[in-house]
Amino acid sequence: MTVPLVETARFMTQERLLVKRMHLLRTLGLGAGFFCVAGVFYVNGANWLTWILLFANGFLWPHLALQIAMRAPSPRKAETRNLIIDASLGGMWIALMQFNLLPCALTAVMLSFDRLSLGGSKLLARTFGGMVLTCLVTVLVFGFQLKPETTMLEIAASLPLLIFYPLAIGRMHYHLVRTVNRQNRRLAQLNRIDGLTGLLNRSSWEDKALEILRRHQRLGLPAALLMIDIDHFKQINDEYGHLTGDEVIRAVAGIIRRCIRDVDVPGRYGGDEFGIVLVQTVPETAKIIAERIRLSVLAGEPDGIPVSMSTVSIGIATNDDGMNDARAWVKRADVALLEAKAHGRDRVAIAN
Repeated sequence: MTVPLVETARFMTQERLLVKRMHLLRTLGLGAGFFCVAGVFYVNGANWLTWILLFANGFLWPHLALQIAMRAPSPRKAETRNLIIDASLGGMWIALMQFNLLPCALTAVMLSFDRLSLGGSKLLARTFGGMVLTCLVTVLVFGFQLKPETTMLEIAASLPLLIFYPLAIGRMHYHLVRTVNRQNRRLAQLNRIDGLTGLLNRSSWEDKALEILRRHQRLGLPAALLMIDIDHFKQINDEYGHLTGDEVIRAVAGIIRRCIRDVDVPGRYGGDEFGIVLVQTVPETAKIIAERIRLSVLAGEPDGIPVSMSTVSIGIATNDDGMNDARAWVKRADVALLEAKAHGRDRVAIAN
C-alpha cells in the first residue's frame, strides 16, 4: 500500500470517528428535542401526521443520518449536510409550535450552539439560514399562527433538552480537549526527538546542555561534554548505501545509551555526530566512559548490525571556570575531537 493510500485510509477513519460522535449527540439531542416539541403539540392538539413526522425526526433520523454519512465518499461533507438538515427540520418545528416562546427559543439555541462549537461561524450561518428558510416555507404552507405563551407542562417537557444535551456537548468537548492536549504533548515530544536514533535532536540537546552547564557552574560541580564522530562515515554511505549508514548511526546511538547513566544527556548533534553531557563527572571518569563507547563500537554489535565496519573518535571538554555558553563548550570538545582524528582516529582526546 502506497503512502497516499495509507494517508487516505487514516483520514477516512478519522472522519468516520467524527460521524460516530455526532451520531451520539444527534441521538440524544433529537431524542430530548422530541419531548420538548411534543409538549407543545400535546397542548395544541396536533394531528396524527405531525406526530408521525416528529417521531421519525426524533428517533429514526439519527440512525439514517449515520448510515448516509458512513457510506458517503466523504463522511465529513455528508455529516455537514446532515447538520444542515437537522437545523432545517428545527425551523419547521419552530413554525409548527406556533412560536411558543421557551420551546422555540430552546430549539433554535441548541441547534445553533453545537453547530457553532463544531464548525464555527461558517457552519452556523449555513445551518441558521436553513432553519430560517424552512420556518418561512412552513409558515407559507400552513399559515402564520402565534401562540408564544408557555405552559408549565411545556416547560417540564423542555427540561430534558435544556439539561442533558448541553451536558453531552460539554462531555464531548472535554474528551476533544484531552485528545488535543495529548496530541500536543506528543507533537512537542516529536519536535524534541531525533527520529532515527530516538535521542534528543540538536536544538533540544543544546538547550539541555546549557541548562546543565549553568547549574553545575552555579553549584561548583564538575561536568564533561563528549563529542563523538563516526570515522569515515561518508565511505560507509558510498560503499554500502544510505540505509546501511542509517543502521550504523542507530546502532552507535544504542551503544551510547548503554554506556552512560540515566542522568547523562545524549543527543544527535547532526549527521554522524553525537554529543553527550556527563553530569557531575570529572575528566578521568569521562575518559573511561568515552573509552567504553569507543571499544563497544570497535567490537561491533552481537545482533548483526554492522557497527564493526566503523570506529568512532571522541573529544572531551570539561566545564572550566567562567564558562557559561553551551556552544563554547561544544567548540572546545570539537577541538579535542579534531585532535583525535588528526592522530589517526579511533581514539579519545581531552581538550587542554
